[in-house]
This record gives sequence, C-alpha cells and structure tokens, in this order.
Amino acid sequence: MDTLVDDIGSFPLPSQISRKVFDRAYVLARKALIDGKDLKTDDFLVKNFYHVILDSFRKKIEAGLDVVNYPQHYDIHKQFTEAIHEAMNKGTYVVEEKNAIIPEVHVINEKAKQLSEIYGQKISLRVCITGPMELYLKEIGTTPYKDILFMFAETVRRFAKNSILNTKYIKTEVVSLDEPSFGFQDVQADMDTIFDVMEKAFSFNGVVKQVHLHSASRIREVLEIENLDVVSLEYAASPRNIEVVSKKLLEKSDKSIRVGIARTDIDAIFAELYERGITKPSLEQIVENEETIKRRFLTAKTKYGEKLTFTGPDCGLGGWPSQEAAQLLLKRTINAVKFAKTS
Repeated sequence: MDTLVDDIGSFPLPSQISRKVFDRAYVLARKALIDGKDLKTDDFLVKNFYHVILDSFRKKIEAGLDVVNYPQHYDIHKQFTEAIHEAMNKGTYVVEEKNAIIPEVHVINEKAKQLSEIYGQKISLRVCITGPMELYLKEIGTTPYKDILFMFAETVRRFAKNSILNTKYIKTEVVSLDEPSFGFQDVQADMDTIFDVMEKAFSFNGVVKQVHLHSASRIREVLEIENLDVVSLEYAASPRNIEVVSKKLLEKSDKSIRVGIARTDIDAIFAELYERGITKPSLEQIVENEETIKRRFLTAKTKYGEKLTFTGPDCGLGGWPSQEAAQLLLKRTINAVKFAKTS
C-alpha cells in the first residue's frame, strides 16, 4: 500500500468569524440536526456554520490531501462531552444513537455530490473522534469505574458508526480515536480493562481504524488492541517517539503506522523565531520548508517501509494564526511526500 497523506483534524476559523459566534452556531446546528431540521433554512447557521465548514473543507481538499479530515473548529472535548452531559441528565453516559452525530460530517455528506463533481474525484473522508479514555479523564478523572468506562466506549462507538459514509460521491476511509493524554496521564485501570474498553470503542467496520497518540511510552500495550489497524504518532516535534517503535514490532502485532512529519506546535515555533529576532514572522517563516519535511518522511519510510501507510502533519492546526498558514503547511507536506516518492 502506498503511503497516503491525511491530516489530524483541527483547522483555524476564517478571520471573519469569531470564536464566540461559531461556538454558538455549532451548538444550534447540532440541536437542529437532532431535531430533524434543515440547516439551510436558518440564515445564521448558513453563514456561521454551514458555509464555514464547507469552505474550510474545500481548502483542505485543494491542498491535495489524499484523505481529508472534516475541519474540526469546535473544542475537541466539548464536541462530545456536551452530548454526554445531556445523556447524564437521563442517568447514563451513553449518548442516544440519534444524538451521536458530528454536524460537520452531515454537512460534508450533504454536499458530497457537488464537491465530487468540482474536484473530479470521490471524496475520501477522515473522521476524528476524541477517544473513550480521553473523555473519561476529562469528565471523571483517573479513578476507574469499569461500568462507566464501557459507557464512554459505547458512546464513542456510536459517534464513529454514525460517521461512516459510503456512497458514489464520498467514503469515510479512516476513523481515528484521539487519545493525546494516553502515556502522560492515564486512567488507573488494569490493562485488561483498557483493552476491553478500546476494543468496544473500535467495534465498527468498513474503515481503517487509527488511534492518535502524543506519547509512545505505552505503545506496546496499544499495539495489542486487536480492533485496530494503524497507530498514529507525533514525530516532527517529538522525534524520540519512533525510536521505540520498530518495524518488527509492527509486523508482530499486524499493525501499520502513521507518522507526523511536519511540525504543528505553533507556540514553540513562534518562540524559536522570536529568539532569532523574528517578532513578526511571515507565513513562509512559520511553515517548515519542503526539504526538511521530505527528510523526515524519507527517514520514516526507510524505517517502516510498507508499514508506513499514512503520514501528514503532526497534530491539528486549530491554533495556527490563519487558514492561509495552515493550508500552506498542508501543501508543503504533500509536496514533500510527492517529491520524495518520485526522486
């Protein structure tokens, strides 16, 4: 399998839309969809949610990604915990099937035919969902209550299942469960419980199943999850991550790997530029050059060979200063990989 370029998910809001307005629109859009309403009948939602999602998604497609994550503009925890809070009012942590929706996926699916015709290709979609362990940490803490952990896993499974599309115009290729705290701060559950929770969360079919981690400290345990295809790691800003993951380890567990090859840690990038006396950096200075990104890709490809099935930027781009900067990073990453493949 050739190495495909995807992205982790988050993306800056357009400059003309404030965070406060978008967040309000997001909450209203989600409620409207659950109630069976058409978002296009509400001018506020059309302007501040519907068109925002479509325009951002198009910017990602136009960058040249092989698999495009929906533009995650909303808080990665609140996107799912708000639905969980509604379920808690009814005495459970399991979100009802009809409420386990990602509004961005609905909008993209609704416009899939038009997008497919504009770009002359079937839309390959990636869906990121905050994982059960991360959500549990956010809502409950580190003390493990097994029955509640499994409720979080079932909720995540429902969000994933409802986001799997497969039509003439669009296909959900990847569903990724994001577990950024795993290996840094963990639920104090035994590994058998963690395995069972993750297996349940991943109990859906028809897509490549990724788990996105920021730390490789517990990678051997993660690789034992049977219902998992690809482990995704930061590499550009955390080069030590791939030192502990060998190709042999992946082969033994029958897993592939996604490696981030372009830095997205924007605060650290700005700090490094400031130390060099660059207080107002241009887009060209913020984004790494293609040669640097290409070198990382070749290092990872040499190490993993056919086991490197996905690559792209390290993490999401939600904190980046503009959509133009984020799109330039995507373009340079894609160009670097394409150049490396042909050179």
